[in-house]
Amino acid sequence: MNDTTTNEPTGRPVAGGARAAAGKGALLGAMFLMATSAIGPGFITQTTVFTEQMGAAFAFAILLSILVDIAVQLNVWRVIGLAGMHAQDLANKVIPGAGWFLAVLVFLGGLVFNIGNIGGTALGMNAMFGLDVKAGGAISAVIAIGVFLSKRAGVAMDRIVVVLGAVMIGMVLFAAIASDPPAGDALKQTVLPDDVDFLIITTLIGGTVGGYITYAGAHRLVDSGITGPEQVKMISRGSITGILVTGVMRALLFLAILGVVAGGVALGDDNPTATAFEHVMGDAGVRIFGVILWAASITSVVGASYTSVSFFSGALKGSDRKRNYAVVAFIAVCAVAFLALGKAPVTLLVLAGALNGLILPVGLAVILWVAFRRSGDLLHGYRYPQWLLVVGVLVWALTIYLGWESLGGIKELW
Repeated sequence: MNDTTTNEPTGRPVAGGARAAAGKGALLGAMFLMATSAIGPGFITQTTVFTEQMGAAFAFAILLSILVDIAVQLNVWRVIGLAGMHAQDLANKVIPGAGWFLAVLVFLGGLVFNIGNIGGTALGMNAMFGLDVKAGGAISAVIAIGVFLSKRAGVAMDRIVVVLGAVMIGMVLFAAIASDPPAGDALKQTVLPDDVDFLIITTLIGGTVGGYITYAGAHRLVDSGITGPEQVKMISRGSITGILVTGVMRALLFLAILGVVAGGVALGDDNPTATAFEHVMGDAGVRIFGVILWAASITSVVGASYTSVSFFSGALKGSDRKRNYAVVAFIAVCAVAFLALGKAPVTLLVLAGALNGLILPVGLAVILWVAFRRSGDLLHGYRYPQWLLVVGVLVWALTIYLGWESLGGIKELW
């Protein structure tokens, strides 16, 4: 038998050993695409503000949110990976038209938040080089566009998210060590917290697995050809590892900020994270913060753009080049909007947040229904673990609450 296959990003034949290496590379890319999509400007600000607000007790919120995130992604990655279909295609199989409804929610939410992501790259460039924010945003958008214009766009995307993800984690680890946080107290409060704030926990969950982020890694798996029951172990391992990467980043950032606020330092209102890094490392800290913010933002631009467009891949079927051009157009529109507005308007961000709040319960309901009732045809006869289904249903009930809370933001606009 000829042990060759086709590598999706290149279209060239790949022999057995190279195929395994390509599969591992694609899986690593999918894990980091999910993780770095979650680690954006909002992730950094939220972690800083909540650490200042709760102190060491925030460790418990991080742990609980990670456990819930794992339950969500285990179900999402497994069902999408087993079926070998994007979420919108699965939804259309369950209820005709439901997939397009989900696609519109993801696309609109991704469009608005991507304007904010480009704004994050601009602020990162400003902190690193003192560059004008509009110039920094434009340069960053051109870099992101360059990824999708390259001949091997899939490989380029996988590599940039892995490399920049590792850079972020390394720099935040350095800051966490330098800030000398009360690690013993943080470890204790991870399981025995002095304070528990469930609103903060649900906010963390929504920010880590809400909106387009839910599907970023799983859709990358499908596009890389890592699908089917024979790949279930790799799919499950990838989903858990991706969440753990996000959790490590949040935990390290938490420790870096905790070391500062535990010493009684008041963080600035305009840019609290930059204040903390400057306190720990002086002017160099501001530059390091700039690198972290830019890396977090540019990878979120890549993740948001790729995933949002993937929800309309059916209309671009048969052509990776068409899909890449669509991603380029998506980034360009977001960049022009940022340059024209300076930032995403607060009203649009609230509306996009509400859309994101709806995406998780709607999409997860489809995923769980497929696992419960359509495993015979859509999951190729795979026997879905009952314990995972039960956990998924419990988490889905929580996402209903998250969605309801997000809709409350719309009421405040009027």
